[in-house]
Amino acid sequence: MSTAGTTVTPHITPLQAVWQRPAARKLLLLAAVTAAVAPFAAARWGSGAWPHALTVDLTGPLGRANDWIIDNRDSHWLFLYFFGHISNAIVVSVRAVYVVLLALGWAGVTAGAALLSWRLAGVRAGATALASFAVCGLLGMWVPTMRTLALMIVAVAASVAVGALLGLAAGLSDRTFRALRPVLDTMQALPAFAYLLPVVLVFGIGVAPAVLATVVYAAPPMARLTALGLRGTDKGVLEAVDSLGATARQRLLTARLPLARRELLLGVNQSIMMALSMAVIASVIGADGLGDRVYQALSTVDVGTALTAGIPIVLLAIVLDRSVGNRSAGGRPRLWAGVPQGGTGGHNRPPTRTRTATTWVAAIAAVVALGRLVGTSWPSTWTLQIAAPVNRAKDWMVDHLYSGIPGVGGTADAAAHYTAWVLDPLRSGLQALPWWGALALVAALAWLIGTWRTALTATLSLAAIGVLGRWEPAMDTLSQVLAAVVVTLLLGVLVAVAAARSDRVERLLRPVLDVFQTMPQFVYLIPVVALFGVGRAPAAAAAIVYALPAVVRIVGQGLRQVDPAAMESARSLGATGGQQLRQVQFPLARPQLLLAVNQAVVLVLSVVIIGGLVGGGALGYEVVFGLAQGDLATGLMAGTAIACLGLMLDRVTQPVKAKEAN
Repeated sequence: MSTAGTTVTPHITPLQAVWQRPAARKLLLLAAVTAAVAPFAAARWGSGAWPHALTVDLTGPLGRANDWIIDNRDSHWLFLYFFGHISNAIVVSVRAVYVVLLALGWAGVTAGAALLSWRLAGVRAGATALASFAVCGLLGMWVPTMRTLALMIVAVAASVAVGALLGLAAGLSDRTFRALRPVLDTMQALPAFAYLLPVVLVFGIGVAPAVLATVVYAAPPMARLTALGLRGTDKGVLEAVDSLGATARQRLLTARLPLARRELLLGVNQSIMMALSMAVIASVIGADGLGDRVYQALSTVDVGTALTAGIPIVLLAIVLDRSVGNRSAGGRPRLWAGVPQGGTGGHNRPPTRTRTATTWVAAIAAVVALGRLVGTSWPSTWTLQIAAPVNRAKDWMVDHLYSGIPGVGGTADAAAHYTAWVLDPLRSGLQALPWWGALALVAALAWLIGTWRTALTATLSLAAIGVLGRWEPAMDTLSQVLAAVVVTLLLGVLVAVAAARSDRVERLLRPVLDVFQTMPQFVYLIPVVALFGVGRAPAAAAAIVYALPAVVRIVGQGLRQVDPAAMESARSLGATGGQQLRQVQFPLARPQLLLAVNQAVVLVLSVVIIGGLVGGGALGYEVVFGLAQGDLATGLMAGTAIACLGLMLDRVTQPVKAKEAN
């Protein structure tokens, strides 16, 4: 309604103003549904923990399956002619690679690794590989390093092959992509430790189950990134190729795969890093090498031996990350020193295929000859023993920090206070929460940052935990994860802000973050057990240290990439540093902040589960117990509950746009 020169704005009530907000509409609708359903659910099944009437007891069927597998593992055709051949092929492959590495000798392997890294990523990567393998020998870990490297080569090759095939199918078919997506989500949300029991039950203890568990754990990122690269191909390029009459195979080989090169190399890089992490965890089921040394040191709290074996693991991860990661980032190293890459004529002509092949054959022959000439084993006189001094330093820290700090007490008291003041109340609160209230809360959190499908997936995942009868241990695990995530985010944001504001701090932190991100999860457990004892506190401390580097990197990158024009505008208006941070950088870096929360949750959960080895209890202990006793029912149900918990946490912390979900 209007008059001459004026417009009357219709009056909007407060309820209408609230209803216009999408988040408010979601919450009001969910609150209405909860108010209608909750009284009936409470009257029918109660308002405490998950009702027993809604649980399904799978102990009997899983126990019978466990007994059948054990009774028929040595006689049934399925094990003799299918699983047996797979196991034998894996063992033969790993042994063949190991024999080749031993035949090359320490000098041949070191020179070959340096040459390959130089070829893939440049001179700096080659020098890093040379120094890293030399350090592995100096620490007296040459033979365990070769065992781990042999297992890694076979596992990574299989992971990349399986992941590429799955990603190819998902990238070329929408139906396959929709079918594989929830499977890959579940596999990535499931902590590594939960993969071990099924393969141990079928394949026993040894190298074969270790490789298979590694492949299952490391193949999903390759599959996901391959599918992402193929599905993200420029449609204009595909239309141009189609206009030239290319077949589907030609379109794949000449357009889609070359344009997805970056994602393919990134997938290889991620598979390598995850395979190395899993190869160490697989030492629990008999995988020899560096991981076995770390695992044995964990049982005796031998920090020196663990660090001696942990350093080569970190160096292997750095070499592999630098060699493949540089290519995935778009690096294009020179083929050979002294051969220009530009130009097409005269002395600037690039090497032909024949020249390149001849040079490579000569280089390989030189590496083999060098290895045979110098010897196979690393000289025993060229070793440094660091275990004893490291253990003395650890003993001094334990004597002075465990309980010897005047007025404070020490790390033991800090662990006790953290457990009593944080973990116990949080666990009690979650376990006392009505089961229907927990489902409604999860649905609200997931729906606020996603779609109704996200909320449904998260709610069904939490409900599945109750149906399996693992509600209370899952709430215990959840309390440990939430408490550790809060501490991780607080510390991570503080460090990231300092790194984003100072180039010097960022340069100092970079090598530290590199080391901490490549250190296997097991290595973190040993020093925290020495300082904090056993229980839930050391598991939380190890989880915080393990997840902190990823949070610092993601948040720091997000803050540094904020639009400079927005920052300049804020400064011109007289905003202080704190105001710029709160009102400009944090809002503009919101996607990176949410990604940091998601990654913190996933990484913390993976270590909290492994914390079952050091008294963490809850679902982690059930997985460890099932693995140690060969109890399929306990281990598999706990592992499934962990997968559901991880999937639920992933959904409530990972924003999903409506158009992406459809």
